[in-house]
Amino acid sequence: MYKELYEQPMQKDHTPFQLPEWIACAPFEEYLGMEIIEAAEGRATLSMPFKVKLAQGVGLMHGGAVTSLADTAVAMAIKSMVPEGTDFVTVEMSLKFLAAVREGVVRAEARAIRLDERKISGEAEVFNGDVKVAHFKAFFIIKKKG
Repeated sequence: MYKELYEQPMQKDHTPFQLPEWIACAPFEEYLGMEIIEAAEGRATLSMPFKVKLAQGVGLMHGGAVTSLADTAVAMAIKSMVPEGTDFVTVEMSLKFLAAVREGVVRAEARAIRLDERKISGEAEVFNGDVKVAHFKAFFIIKKKG
């Protein structure tokens, strides 16, 4: 969907794309091959195939790709529980690797918990088949209006 835009420089006051709907993949997620399987009621499941473009030097899935999938899964879980158009950002994250990804498809199962009006906590478990490969935690802030 966004492939023809990948090489365009971003400009501060202009976004050259528009999401087709509130819960949808943005250009970065599309580039990595992410797919939203489901997102509802503060939970989301996303998948991403392991392709060569996601490999690090010895042929394992790059940790940044795993982290991106987990962070995006939590973001989609958040989108499923806040009003459309809510502006929020990740302000803190951590990921603990439990196993390497060598092939196949990775899946992130995420959940989000609203802590108060502006604070949201999220977690995701990342799997390669039946093997849990990572545990992700993050903290999000809803931006102030105005």
